Amino acid sequence: MEINEYLVKSFQLMRNMENIDFFAGAHKLSRTEFRLLREVILEAEKGKNIISSELARRLGITRSAVSQVVTKMEKEGIVSRVDSPTDRKIAYICLSKNARDVFEEQCKEANATMERIIAEAGEARVKAFFDLYDEFNKAIEKVMGKTDKKKGSAD
Repeated sequence: MEINEYLVKSFQLMRNMENIDFFAGAHKLSRTEFRLLREVILEAEKGKNIISSELARRLGITRSAVSQVVTKMEKEGIVSRVDSPTDRKIAYICLSKNARDVFEEQCKEANATMERIIAEAGEARVKAFFDLYDEFNKAIEKVMGKTDKKKGSAD
C-alpha cells in the first residue's frame, strides 16, 4: 500500500469508529449526553459536584454546548443545575433520582451491542484488534509527540 492509501484508510477507520452506534436504537441519550452523564456520575461517586466548564473540558466541547445539553437533560429530568452556596456565579450539574437508571439502561444497550460484535467477529479477533490498536496508538502518540515538539521549537 502506498503512504497516501494508509492515510486514507486511517481517516476511514476514524470516521467509521466514530459512527458506531453502541446503543442499538435505544436512543434515550445521545453520545454526548451519555458521556456528560457518565462524568457527573463519576464525580457523584466521589462525593463531589461538577460545573459546566469542567464538563466542557472533559468532553472536549464548548461551555455553550454543555449548557445546551444540560438544558435538554434537565427538561428530561435526568440532571439539574444547583446553585453553589458560596459562589453565585457557579452552578453544579447534579443527578436526578432516575439518572442512574437511565445511565444503566444505556450501558446495558451498549454492552449488548458489544457482545453481538464479539459474537460476530470472535473474542480472539476482537482482543487481537484492541491489542494491535494499543500498539498503533502508542506509535501515533510517540510520533505526534515528536511532531508537536518540532512545531513548538519552530514557532
